[in-house]
Formats: sequence, structure tokens, C-alpha cells
Amino acid sequence: MSGKGLDGSMQGGAPRTVAIAGGGIPGLSLALALRQAHGDALDVTVFDPGLDRAALRHRGRAFAVAAGGRRMLTRLGIWADVAHAAEPILDMAISDSRLADPVRPVFLTFGQDGTGETPPVGEPFAHMVEAEFLVDGLLAASRAVGVAFEPVGIRQAQANGRIIALGLADGRETEATLLVAADGARSRLREAAGIGWVGRSYPQMGIVATIGHERPHGGRAFEHFLPSGPFAILPLVDGGVLGHRSSIVWTERDADVEALIGGSREETLHEIERRFGLNLGRLVIEDGPSAHPLSLGMARSFRGERLALLGDAAHVIHPIAGQGLNLGLADAASLAEEITEALRLGLDPGAKDVLQRYERSRRFDTFAMAAATDGLNRLFSNDILPVRLMRDLGLGLVDRMPGLKSLFIGEASASRGASPRLMRGEAL
Repeated sequence: MSGKGLDGSMQGGAPRTVAIAGGGIPGLSLALALRQAHGDALDVTVFDPGLDRAALRHRGRAFAVAAGGRRMLTRLGIWADVAHAAEPILDMAISDSRLADPVRPVFLTFGQDGTGETPPVGEPFAHMVEAEFLVDGLLAASRAVGVAFEPVGIRQAQANGRIIALGLADGRETEATLLVAADGARSRLREAAGIGWVGRSYPQMGIVATIGHERPHGGRAFEHFLPSGPFAILPLVDGGVLGHRSSIVWTERDADVEALIGGSREETLHEIERRFGLNLGRLVIEDGPSAHPLSLGMARSFRGERLALLGDAAHVIHPIAGQGLNLGLADAASLAEEITEALRLGLDPGAKDVLQRYERSRRFDTFAMAAATDGLNRLFSNDILPVRLMRDLGLGLVDRMPGLKSLFIGEASASRGASPRLMRGEAL
């Protein structure tokens, strides 16, 4: 980094540096985008004590990368490197039933078979990608364009005029023009900056696992709404012991999780089979399951003095719509755009007005998605008969209205609205 070096010495010239705390997918995407746009004119360093195990800590997880995210990753040049691990979602079916119901009627479908449009026509509205391949691809591409990596955390940060001074966990000191906190939902940098957090924990946990099955999924995703929460079956690329694989994202009540997945492998598989069904033949557990607490939250501000919040440090939402990663990618695209505009005008990329524009560009979109996912979870995670009847009627009506279905798909795929340039596949 320029400015004050990691050895404490001053290097000549006004600092044009961005420090990113956190080596997750949004932070790495921002680092890559900035270096590709500005090259050696901008120093970018990623600080993360877990860099040497970045891909390993994502093992067993898969993300639904919406069309906007795919266009961004294509523009960044890494989609070709992860395409072998990306399975297009061509069709989605939604059912609403109780666990013991012998039949699960499908109330709503999205797809390319005449039941709904996928904008742009012919483009899948999402791809399922295993997280470790995304991380590996971003790391390799970032290193190739000169992003610096420091396997150490940032212990403290103090804005001082045109720079922000950083104290590292190993005792060294450095400084930057802008610090980006991409250090997760429990962001220490957000807390240290005094930025408040509004949210609550759900009485649910999210269980993820990779499931092998005998029959091909055909690119179809299922979302079974059950009284305890949604059970999603998401297609992965073929492979594994049975030839075909899917990822499950299983929402369950906190109190029931240990009984459901804490027993033997056979007992856990039995519980998965009850929810998964046998349409895809015999099942095996290939990876997982692992359980994660679920919560809803948003930072009171997405910025501080020479500080920007990114991804989970700014917001967390329920996984019911699979949009958490896509919100983080949109954050990275928007912040990269604002920084780039400032630099090309010869302005300070860490200035208050630059960060205000970033916050304005992201806050409404984030709030809308948080409210939508929270509302869906409240609506579907119950077994009250009148509510079930009304929601099933609503799903059936949407299924018969192609224009409304196209609107929903467009929102989910980032095909509508004033999305950042990278999310439209355009250069910064």
C-alpha cells in the first residue's frame, strides 16, 4: 500500500489506497474490480487472517448467482473459470404443504417452458455455483492484477483528515484513503465506528448440505414451504457417487435442529428424504449437513468517516429467496462505481459525498429485499389454515399472470431497475 507503509515508513505522494477487511466473495469482487479499472494507479489490499483457508471455509456451500451477478463476474473475467461448476436454474417449482401430506401440489412455476419468461429471453435467471470455486477464482484473478493480500486482521481504525490509520492485529500500522469493512455480520470495524445495528434473530436455523441422487434434476429447483420453514432443493452440476447432485437449504425451528441432524447419518438422511421426496430416486448425503443461525439486520448507516460497509457487515437477510450473495455483489459493484467516478474526476475516493452516494444507491434496494424475505418467511412459516388458503390462492393467481411472473423474475435476476454498471455487464 502507498501512504504509510506496513513497516511504518512514509512513501511519497498523496495516498490512493483502498484497504478491504475481509476476504469473502463481496470483498474479493470489489478488490478485483478496482484493480482492473485502475491498475497501479490504485493500491488495493485485502486483510483477512483466514486467507490461507478461504476456499476451505466455504466448502459445502453453494450460492444462487442471479443473472446480474453472473454478468458482473463475466465482466470481471472469472465466469469462464467457474462455469464448469455452475448449474443453470432453468425452472423453479413452489409448493405449500405439511410434512405428512401425501401429495405436494405445485402452486407456482417459473421457467423457460412456457410457464414464465426469464429476462433476457433465453438466459437462466440464476446459476447454482459452489462457493469454493468462486473464492478460488476471485483469489487467482485478484492476485494476477496486483491486489495485495495480508493474512492479518485489522484491529483498529482511526480517520485522520485525508487518511484512515489502521492498526493491524500483529502490531504493525498502515493507512489508507478508504477502509471497506467486509468482515461479516458481526463486523468489529462497524462496531468500533459506532454504527448501530437494527435487527433480530429468527427462531430458526438454516441447514445446508449437498445431496446425491440417482435421477437428473433437469435444472429444476424446488421450494417446498413447510410449517417450520422453507425446504429448498437447488440443482448442482452432475457428479458424486450417484451421478447427480443438489444443494439443500433447509430452514428449521431452533429447538428441533439437534434432533433432526444430531443423530446418526442414517437418521439424518431419513429426515432429509421425508422433505426431499423420492422424485429423484435414491439419496445420499455427500457433504454436511451444517446448521447456521438465521437473523435479519441492517446497519443504521452503510458508511462512517472514510469507512464503507459491504455485504453482511451492512445487512443480513433470510435465505428464503437466496439473495444474500447477490446483495453483496451489488454492494461491491456500486461501491466500485462510486470510487471509480471519484478517481477519474481527480477527487478523493474516501470523501463523505462519495460514500453518501454509495449508501443512497444501496439502501433502498437492501431494505426492500430484507422486508420481502422477512415477509415471505412470516407468511409461509406457519400452519394457520386461513393463512394457508389465502397464500395458496395468491400463488395460484400469480402462476396464471405471466406479466407479474416476469416482473418477479426480473427483480430476482437484477434485470430491472437502475442496477450498477457491472451488474449490467458493462465496464466501470
